[in-house]
Amino acid sequence: MLKFAANLTMLFQDLPLEQRFKRAHDLGFEAVEILWPYEFEIAKFKALLEENHLKLALFNTKAGNVQAGEWGLSCIKGRESEAREHLDLALAYAKGLNCPTIHVMAGVVKGLDKKQCFETLKENLNYICPKAQEAGITITLEALCPKVKENYLYKSQYETLALVKELNLPNLKVQYDFYHAQMVDGNITEFLEQNILSIGHIQIASVPDRTEFNHGELDGAYCLNLLEKLGYQGYIGLEYKKGVLGDSTKSAFDYLLKR
Repeated sequence: MLKFAANLTMLFQDLPLEQRFKRAHDLGFEAVEILWPYEFEIAKFKALLEENHLKLALFNTKAGNVQAGEWGLSCIKGRESEAREHLDLALAYAKGLNCPTIHVMAGVVKGLDKKQCFETLKENLNYICPKAQEAGITITLEALCPKVKENYLYKSQYETLALVKELNLPNLKVQYDFYHAQMVDGNITEFLEQNILSIGHIQIASVPDRTEFNHGELDGAYCLNLLEKLGYQGYIGLEYKKGVLGDSTKSAFDYLLKR
């Protein structure tokens, strides 16, 4: 049976973050994901999870200075010390919150030597992955389409897959987002059939409007049934904004369960 996680950053934006945990529980979710948990101390975040009978499926390393255009530091030459502080902080949160997966944000590389950026990212992944493996935690890499984050280090699922295979670290996986994948690569079925074992976390949203996964270019039911057929065991994050269903997030979730 597929496991779904509500994205607390993207969904329920009519509520303060602290109240979104209860909304997720009330809609029937047993797990959540979030872009960044660092607004709360570990003990506070853990209490919110426990009070609402939720598990945390995934979160990101810090983005850096978003106002200055940063979106992760792990591939930025000269920022290794700061990046590793972010990696270690994320690992501490994952341990404290019993979260199985951390997404490492690579960074925006406009004006930088992209080859050097990949080398810097590899060094940082070789730093954090063994430490995370000791704690039973998976590290993921996510390609972002240019519409969402222009000049991000990688935009294609095949780029993250190639890096995962090159480093060959047992707990380094692809984070596969159907929205980003369709916007750049397409070829959804073949990619999943050939590479499902290299995928550590999945996220869903419709294309092109990035809302509920029940309309648009992709057949949501087909995609989810394919994941079930392939034996995918990880979480599926609902990383989308409120869309055509308005506030009817429960209807969207029921659709996923009853497809």
